[in-house]
Amino acid sequence: MKLYNEFINIAKTFNKELDIIPLLYGSLGLEKVTGLDFSPEDIDLLIPLIFLEEKWEKLKKVMELHGYKMVDLHEHEFKKKIGIAYIEDLKPFADVDYNNLEIFEDGGAKYHLLTIDDYLKIYKKSLLDGYRRRKKNHKDQSKINILNKLIRN
Repeated sequence: MKLYNEFINIAKTFNKELDIIPLLYGSLGLEKVTGLDFSPEDIDLLIPLIFLEEKWEKLKKVMELHGYKMVDLHEHEFKKKIGIAYIEDLKPFADVDYNNLEIFEDGGAKYHLLTIDDYLKIYKKSLLDGYRRRKKNHKDQSKINILNKLIRN
């Protein structure tokens, strides 16, 4: 719950200061969608690519003003384990339509979530990545099994 509350604070900041509605991604997003505990260790966000390119300095400045220090420029990762990637990659990567995602509100923050079907597409595609398969120690396959079971029920 602590990570989710941290995400809500970030989402409010993005809404207000950058006019971004972020997508809560990764295990924390999956946990929110399914209601199951996936023991997330970080906060993964997807935002429009323009903020990782042309508006990067503005995004970085907002993060730093709110106490988040850059730790990995290549991965767009900030301390407290916050990773930021771009939402437009969902379509070519896993055929997920990011243009019609539902907007959720919590604690004054607006954000997007994927569906269980979207997560299934993403984790199946991620399984094809040898690096991720080794690094994640088969966690993706476990999530796929859980998602398939949820869809069947």
